[in-house]
Amino acid sequence: METIYAICVGIMTAGGVFLVLRGYTFAVVLGLTLLSYAVNLFLFASGRLVVNGAAILGESEVYADPLPQALVLTAIVIGFAMTAFALILALRARADLGNDQVDGDND
Repeated sequence: METIYAICVGIMTAGGVFLVLRGYTFAVVLGLTLLSYAVNLFLFASGRLVVNGAAILGESEVYADPLPQALVLTAIVIGFAMTAFALILALRARADLGNDQVDGDND
């Protein structure tokens, strides 16, 4: 299970880097969002992948670490706000420049 999880995180990271390196602002915003999702999954996996593990000590012999879960929830909220802000900036740049290029060329 850990191998499949690591491969999925790697694919999401590669896709995010590919989209960030594109020349269009919408692709950059999507790439940053995909990278933030990959980082969230990586942080979530750092708390050990446990099936049917309780988040409270003493409830079962195997428990899940609640700290990575709290970090991921916080990162999701911050990532959503960052994505909304970057999308508004991209729309404003599109309206001002008349194109979707990152460097402002009219090609």
